[in-house]
Amino acid sequence: MNTRVNAFADLNAALPAFTVKPKKDKPLAEETITRMAEENNFPSRQAPKAKEPKRKRRVYTTGRNRQFNVKATNETVERFYKMADEQKIPLGALLERALDALERAGA
Repeated sequence: MNTRVNAFADLNAALPAFTVKPKKDKPLAEETITRMAEENNFPSRQAPKAKEPKRKRRVYTTGRNRQFNVKATNETVERFYKMADEQKIPLGALLERALDALERAGA
């Protein structure tokens, strides 16, 4: 008959010697890398960040408490904010005026 091989037979023979892994070198500081890149004329790959101008906060107490989100182009949003700023009214009031004007034009 066939005999099975003992899978644990060679465990007692020679155990592997475990050692401590050597410590990895610490990476260079970000300032050092930046300084070396500037000294050797290596340009940065990151595009400069363009900051959008911040708008003034609009705080009105109007009694409007419903959120209404609409997808629009950047130009449309800027036009809407510009019109609200020129008339010094909240965005909800400008929307109401626009809807009233559309209803009058359609009737």
